[in-house]
Amino acid sequence: MININKKELALFWENLRIATRSVRSNLLRSILTILIIAFGIMALVGILTAIESIKSTINSEFSRMGANSFMIESRSVQIHIGNQRNRVINNSQITYDESTRFKNDFNFPALVSIMVRASGNSTVKYKSVKTNPNIPVIGTDENYIFTSGLEIEKGRNFTFQDVNSMKNFVIIGSQLSTKLFGTDNPLDEIVNIGDGKYRVIGVLKEKGSSMGNNIDQICVLPVTSVRLYFSQPNMMYRITVLPNSAQLVDIALSEAEGLFRQIRKLGLADENDFNLNKSDNLAKMLIDNIKYVTLAATIIGVITLLGAAIGLMNIMLVSVSERTREIGTRKAIGANSKMIRRQFLYESVMIGQMGGLLGIILGILIGNLVSVLMGSSFIVPWLWILGGILVCLLVGVLSGLLPAIRAARLDPIMALRYE
Repeated sequence: MININKKELALFWENLRIATRSVRSNLLRSILTILIIAFGIMALVGILTAIESIKSTINSEFSRMGANSFMIESRSVQIHIGNQRNRVINNSQITYDESTRFKNDFNFPALVSIMVRASGNSTVKYKSVKTNPNIPVIGTDENYIFTSGLEIEKGRNFTFQDVNSMKNFVIIGSQLSTKLFGTDNPLDEIVNIGDGKYRVIGVLKEKGSSMGNNIDQICVLPVTSVRLYFSQPNMMYRITVLPNSAQLVDIALSEAEGLFRQIRKLGLADENDFNLNKSDNLAKMLIDNIKYVTLAATIIGVITLLGAAIGLMNIMLVSVSERTREIGTRKAIGANSKMIRRQFLYESVMIGQMGGLLGIILGILIGNLVSVLMGSSFIVPWLWILGGILVCLLVGVLSGLLPAIRAARLDPIMALRYE
């Protein structure tokens, strides 16, 4: 048994040596085929690595924004009147009293916050410096910073007493702080927002712009102050619930729905007149849409690999024709059909694996270039690496099988007479 294994091992290394020599002797054709295979694998691994990076970034960003939370919001309906366009009408606004009652009565291990949009086009002024009239202003309680995933860079957050006593305090975004104060310390300075004066008690950490919202330019006021100075009809309040554990989200959502139905005095047969939206729904929707890009990348990679397989098969067939006398000589000195077949299969698989290895390296580098640009961590797609190796092995075997069989079937006498 040991002798047989040694013999098989010796034949393996001999065929591998012959395959290596053949690849070197046809270097240009081999390089071109390796590059075709490499580009196919690079497209596949590179795009899929980039997609994994995008998914990781989406999940990370939404986690920072409170992806384990959910919101209770006013429900809107669309109506069509005559030849007019569809109009969105809020038929059941959530009021401040309903929001505060829910916050006080929700007996669950979770953090509850209240938020209302005061304005989307305010002007903020500090001394002679004035912003454009495009600054969003919101009113919140002391919990909103935590449930929304925001962080305080300088100063402090609102306290319960600040909100309850309607203090004229404001927390501003980092970009707004830079615009108004430059490098100076903005804390305890007085700014004008609309017709009111507010003391800056905090500056938010930079978050950047996402989906049309620029948190870095926002003004956050106590919700009670907004009710007093930005009062307008039909103000819609939003409740955000952040359970203490991600595993409690679904349970908390059911509890919140039951409590808010009681607050809205809905009967058993009545539909909800409010919306319950999980914060991770948008992340899931974005990730679901990415699957179409994944499918497109897979199709591109498969088509490229199919072309590479055809090219590799063509090279191997040409190689059989060019090396007919070599095959005849090897058969004449004792090589059997099995050895000849293995020789050409090894050569084909070697070219396929070299192309696959190059493609995987390039794909990982290109895919992680997206990670670097998005500020994500370095990703090594082990599953796709293994898949790429197996695909290239399959390409090498299938491409070399027909030429190997043709080479093995050559008559040694006819092969020696071949010119």
